[in-house]
Amino acid sequence: MAAYGLYTHIAANRFRSAVLLGGLFVLIYVMVFAGALVAEALGAGDAPAQALVAAAVRDLVHALPLATVGAVAWIAIAYFFHQSLIDAVTGGRDVTRQDQPRLYNLLENLCISRGLPMPKLKVVDSDALNAFATGLNARQYAVTVTSGLLQALNDQEIEAVFGHELTHIRNGDVQLMVIAMVIAGVVGFFAELFFRLVFNSGFRFGGGDSRRKGGGAVAVLLLAVALIALAWLLSLVVRLALSRSREFLADAGSVELTKNPDAMISALRKIENRGELPGATSAVMEMCLDNPREGFADLFATHPSIDSRVKALVQFAGGRDPGPLSIAPPAPAPDTAEAPALPPQPGPEGPWGSSSGPPAAPSSPDGPWTEPRGPWGQC
Repeated sequence: MAAYGLYTHIAANRFRSAVLLGGLFVLIYVMVFAGALVAEALGAGDAPAQALVAAAVRDLVHALPLATVGAVAWIAIAYFFHQSLIDAVTGGRDVTRQDQPRLYNLLENLCISRGLPMPKLKVVDSDALNAFATGLNARQYAVTVTSGLLQALNDQEIEAVFGHELTHIRNGDVQLMVIAMVIAGVVGFFAELFFRLVFNSGFRFGGGDSRRKGGGAVAVLLLAVALIALAWLLSLVVRLALSRSREFLADAGSVELTKNPDAMISALRKIENRGELPGATSAVMEMCLDNPREGFADLFATHPSIDSRVKALVQFAGGRDPGPLSIAPPAPAPDTAEAPALPPQPGPEGPWGSSSGPPAAPSSPDGPWTEPRGPWGQC
């Protein structure tokens, strides 16, 4: 479903989300069938390949109800606990107005000014410069930023980042990205389970057990490997379904919310090549404002380059590009514990003496402790 504007983009995201949810069930059935092939090949002795495939089909039919329940359970777990899983990977934590008044007020003011629901606010303690939005409904929406982003960006730039993430929420991009992350988890789980089952079983394709089991078992195992490869290719198709145009639309949405294209451009320039989150999976990085991990020959890159995004903002929003920006490291806090105590320094001289100590007694011709004479004699 092609998208030619904001509303068609939102509709296309909803359509893709429904297709991906249906594809999740198909993908699980394919993986279950591959597992049945492996089980039959490893346990059926010298049976021919046709018999092994027929037996695997019967196993699949018997396993369909259980596989369907498993797919529904997987979706339910993702629906209720995906944020907890993402926080466990990234180290994100909830913050309140008391914890981060500057950050909270910027997000709240932007939401109030545009009539948007206030999402949860989270912070990841990392020097990386990045942000992402998550959630499947209004009660779950959350915007996460890194502590490095807070230190490097000013208020206008942080507001532009918030506008970008709020646009992802408004456009339905976050639902699509969360579903894609769930499917990537399914592929990874079953693929690892498959290879552990094959290689821990003692089966070898070139000799030993393979001669005992005959060529039928080898052919069936090769078919199972082909199905696993097909599932992996389907996961790549899911990544390609995450159209890179969503980032251009989110940048434009940020400008529409903040009326400040220069802030969005400078935020992108500061984030450029500084967004890598240590320990984050590729699925999490695909949800971020910028993903520095590029695919082979940029074929599977989930984000357009910063240069192309800035160029679009300059061309269509009238922004100004300052070029690549360097960020000065934060100044270290003074160590007052080991600093030697300095002696008091004399202050500037005034009409009543030095300001660094007690006022000096005025001098007089009669001595240091007598009162000075005035024009009419002794006071």
